Amino acid sequence: MSGYPGDDAVLTRAQCLNLLRNTLVGRVVYTRGALPAVTPVGYVLDGEYIVLRTAPGSRLDRGVRDAVVAFEIDHVDPDSPDGWSVVVVGRSARATDDRTLRRLRALPLAGKCTDHYVRIGCQRVTGRILSAYVRS
Repeated sequence: MSGYPGDDAVLTRAQCLNLLRNTLVGRVVYTRGALPAVTPVGYVLDGEYIVLRTAPGSRLDRGVRDAVVAFEIDHVDPDSPDGWSVVVVGRSARATDDRTLRRLRALPLAGKCTDHYVRIGCQRVTGRILSAYVRS
């Protein structure tokens, strides 16, 4: 990793999706009462959809219902100042059709025991390498 945030600090879409595939917890960013809200969630990547469970009628459920949201994951190595960050922007929607729900039920998704699944499309995916220079 470079100490300067140049072109080599940008992750490709494929690298970002791989990091999304191999991370268990992220943060959903949505609007609540005209202000930004952030909720940490467990999730899985299903193709190019981020899938999470939420309780029907919860603040998160209301905030992400058919909305454009952001989703973020990151990691900083505790033994060095290096790490990475990935941000996804896409439309969220509740999964409702039987075929999709059957597939989602088989995914290794932690969280509340509910069949209320939300999928966030990976329309825009960006990522960066974080280094000591970037963090300072």
